Amino acid sequence: MLRIFDFQCPNGHIFEAFIDSELKQLPCTQCTDIADRLISPVRSVLDPISGTFPGATMKWARDRAVKLERERKASE
Repeated sequence: MLRIFDFQCPNGHIFEAFIDSELKQLPCTQCTDIADRLISPVRSVLDPISGTFPGATMKWARDRAVKLERERKASE
């Protein structure tokens, strides 16, 4: 299965390649040294407004209440 992976060579060049998931090394696109595949961070987004994550929703509600109170006091 083809996927996009990040690679970095010993010279610090970082590039992406759309390759088979079994490949661990590729020649660098800039200097042709052997580049190793990097472990990419997982991108996740938690939606605090939906209620799916109660802790995040409660924190958002508390922070919002504090902000509104500060704005109310500032406008007096």
